[in-house]
Amino acid sequence: MGISIRVTKKESELIKKYAELQGKSVSEIMRKAVLEKIEDEFDIYIYGEAKKDYETNAKVYTIAEAKKILGIE
Repeated sequence: MGISIRVTKKESELIKKYAELQGKSVSEIMRKAVLEKIEDEFDIYIYGEAKKDYETNAKVYTIAEAKKILGIE
């Protein structure tokens, strides 16, 4: 499936030069950049949710307690 984006001539030249330096196609560079950005945003969202959960349901264990719970000794 194809997706197109509009960029300025200057942006296009920058992207093409970067792709050339990396030895990759513009498509590969753009796909990787977009997917990494999406993954970063998901990570930030998941962190925020985990932080909220921790702040409302904080449970803290010592290393010894954690090992016992996990059956690691």
